[in-house]
Parts: sequence; C-alpha cells; structure tokens
Amino acid sequence: MSYIPLIVIILFLVMAAVHVLNEYERGVVFTLGRYDGVKGPGLILIWPVIQKMVKISTRVMVFDVPPQDIMTKDNISVKVNAVVYFRVINPDAAVLNVENYMYATSQLAQTTLRSVLGQQELDDLLSNRDKINQSLQQILDQHTEPWGIKVSAVEVKNVDIPQEMQRAIARQAEAERERRAKVIHADGEFQAAQKLSDAASIISQNPAAMQLRYLQTLTEVATEKNSTTIFPVPIDIIKMFLEKNKN
Repeated sequence: MSYIPLIVIILFLVMAAVHVLNEYERGVVFTLGRYDGVKGPGLILIWPVIQKMVKISTRVMVFDVPPQDIMTKDNISVKVNAVVYFRVINPDAAVLNVENYMYATSQLAQTTLRSVLGQQELDDLLSNRDKINQSLQQILDQHTEPWGIKVSAVEVKNVDIPQEMQRAIARQAEAERERRAKVIHADGEFQAAQKLSDAASIISQNPAAMQLRYLQTLTEVATEKNSTTIFPVPIDIIKMFLEKNKN
C-alpha cells in the first residue's frame, strides 16, 4: 500500500510529460526559462516543472478589422472595414519577438488601414480596390515579418459613404451619362451630314443618278398602299417659272 502514492505521482508526471501535437501545431519549448527549440508535430516529451511548452498553430487565420472612420485625401469621411489572412511561419519568432501576435497584428492592420486609405481619394478608393489591397498586404507583411508571420491577403470589405455624398455621386453619374448621350448624338449627326455631303458630291458629278433616285422613291411610295402619289419636281423647273413671273 505504501507504493500507491509513488505510482500515482509517477503516472501524473508521465501524463504531464507526454504531449501530442497535431500536424498543424508546433511547440516552442523553454527549459528553465531559456528557449530550447521548436518541436512537433506528433508525440513529444516535456519534463514537468523544468520545461514549458507554448503551442502555436500554423494554419491560416482570419480576423476582421473593425470599421475605421477615415478621412480621404479629398476630405470625405468614410467608414471602411477589411479582412486579413495570415499564418505563422516561424513559431519561435511569434513567441519570442512579440507578446501577443494576434493582438499585435490586429492593431497594426487597423493603423495601416487608416494611414493607407487616408492617402487615397474617394474615386480611387472605389475603383482601385485591387491596388489598395495589394498595398495593404505588402505593408503588413513587411512589418509582421520579424514576428514570424506571413500576411497572405488583405481585402477591403465595405466602404460606407454618407447619404449626402451618395446623392452627389448619383447626380454626377447622371450628368456623365447625359454628356455621353449628347456626344454620341452629335457624333451621329456629324457622320450623317458627312455621308449626305458625300452623296451630294457623287450625284452632282452624274445628274442621271438624281433621276434614278426619283424613280426609286416613287417605287417605295407605291409599295406602301398609299392613295397619294408624290412626284418630285426638280428645283430648277420651279425656279424657271418663278423667274418668268418676275419678268
């Protein structure tokens, strides 16, 4: 019976010493407070009391950047939020170089989002989303590299614009559409006038073409089941009678 407490203690020490890490986990081991390497995955042994292990996941992690009130370069207040994708590639650096890498990355993402978007105009913020995302990813990846973290992507999710600015943008878009419609209409009139000028030039070189055009017009009028028949009269004939009346 005297061996039972000793057996219990040994079992407790064995259970405390044996650890199993999944394929996506790594263990940063400290021996008497000093860094002793990274272990895992699989079965590892840790001396109780003497050694301590900190588990780090190497899977891709995602967190939402809370909505940030941002003043753009053209002095427009917007509210923007984003999402950040990152993973730990050096578990030892994530433990030794920063106290809480999740919190540190979150705070860095918020400040970077405000500083980068504050240098953009509203039109660029709405149209150049891919370029802005790439710039945010590069800046965050550069600053988190000493922490053993790789930022794989940053995506700006929503850009909330005040109602007054939405109405102004709608009016601007409507005016732009009207301008394009007027330009297209004017261009069509110009092309039609140019074609008519070319046709008049061709007909003036061959007067018989005008007579053929008269006959074609009569044929088109006759096929429409119209009781009224129109005979085109050359202007020169009318001009001749007008000159006689003046005399």
